[in-house]
Amino acid sequence: MFTFLAKLPSQRGAWALLAASCFALLGGALFFQYQLGLEPCVKCIYQRTAVLAIGLLALVPTVAPQALIARLVGYLGWFTASVWGWLIATEHLEVQNSENSWFIVCDTFPNFPSWMPLHEWFPSFFAAPGQCGEIDWQFAGLSMPGWMQIIFASYAVVAVVVIAARVIKLRKL
Repeated sequence: MFTFLAKLPSQRGAWALLAASCFALLGGALFFQYQLGLEPCVKCIYQRTAVLAIGLLALVPTVAPQALIARLVGYLGWFTASVWGWLIATEHLEVQNSENSWFIVCDTFPNFPSWMPLHEWFPSFFAAPGQCGEIDWQFAGLSMPGWMQIIFASYAVVAVVVIAARVIKLRKL
């Protein structure tokens, strides 16, 4: 099992699977938004951006899984975006679970850098018309940010395990 995990980063299929899982989540987000009418809030958009970052950065080592720099870009993007997404989901969940969630106002527009205003370039994907405190959907007692916490934590844990297995395996060589 340990050897299997250590070999994963040098295989194109592993990185493609990571990217595909992210793009499937983004497809699900668009389904919730456009088919079920659940409007995303600013924190939802930031979580969506974190998932997109993981997926796009996983494409780099998919192209060249044997190149160390490509894998390093993949590792760094995967882990950083997973942790960032988990922090945003945690903050979002705190807003939803506060006693006066209707009175807590999140930003009206996403705060993307001025040199990359994604919400202006791609408003159908990055606009945030929803309210952070609303809970419009639940499954098994968890709202969307609760599930996103689990997803981001899973991504982060798998990243740590795969990276650790790779480092330990390389040290034994």
